[in-house]
Order: sequence, then structure tokens, then C-alpha cells
Amino acid sequence: MRKLDFTKEVLKFLQLLPPKQHKQVVQAIFELLKNPRPHDSQQLRKSDNFFRKDIGEYRIIYQFDNEVIFIYLVGKRNDDEVYQKFKQLD
Repeated sequence: MRKLDFTKEVLKFLQLLPPKQHKQVVQAIFELLKNPRPHDSQQLRKSDNFFRKDIGEYRIIYQFDNEVIFIYLVGKRNDDEVYQKFKQLD
């Protein structure tokens, strides 16, 4: 069984979400444990190892291997802020 690993930024972001959105995003993250490549996930362009999954108005940026799913970013889908932050991680 895989484990989850979060960045500090993701944990802070999740704490600030309203309860309904928090539940939706956390549930989607835990579903990645069962299937890290759900049908609605997409591999990020110009990246061999990173994927995105959309949940309502939020986007999860993650990476996985056989043991761990690394949750790097969670942010709003309707702006490019999540991708700007992602570029800073590279």
C-alpha cells in the first residue's frame, strides 16, 4: 500500500479551505492511494513524472512511485498560480 507525502504548503492550503471543499480535495487525495492514474488525471506537459487531478475548482499536482504519492501543490484551477508555483519547484 502506498503512503502519502505532503509539502508544508499543501498542508497549510488544506487547513484554510472551507469544510466542503476540504472534504472534497482530501477525499480525492486519498483516492489516489487506490489508483494514482485515475481516468480524469493528466500528465503535465514537459514533465515525465508529474500529474494533475482536478476536483471542482481545485487542482492537485502530484507525483508517485511504487511506495509514495507526493502531493506537491493544491490550488485554484482557474488561474495560473498553481503552475507558477510548480515552476518554482523545478
